[in-house]
Amino acid sequence: MTPPVQQRVSDLRLDRRALRAEHARVTWWRRLVRARLDLAVAQAVRPHTLGEDVAFQLPLEVGIDVPRPAALAAVLASTDPGADVGRLDELRALDEQLSTYADGVEAALVRATDRLIARLAVDPGVVVTGLRDSLGRG
Repeated sequence: MTPPVQQRVSDLRLDRRALRAEHARVTWWRRLVRARLDLAVAQAVRPHTLGEDVAFQLPLEVGIDVPRPAALAAVLASTDPGADVGRLDELRALDEQLSTYADGVEAALVRATDRLIARLAVDPGVVVTGLRDSLGRG
């Protein structure tokens, strides 16, 4: 191999361009393989239904945005990549719905955390008392 200082700049640029393209291809393939792994795990061990356990902790407008279980199950049920291409708009809409719901859940979590911090700031001793009490609504 010719030492880099003796190679022409144009050849070095061509080598770099080819390696960048190969890097992009391998990155894309890794992304596809990881996505397939995620789908395989999700199909075997389905996530819990969204919204059931926190229905009363979420504001009504957030709870309305939760995607229906059937819509989410349909994402995992598909095994035909060709069919998924025809569903890109539907999948994008579902992703947007999930994003909106996630934003609402995150905002509700921030509010719940702020309320907890405010309560503890008023009476820090309640932490010790709370450790003896069983966890529950309160």
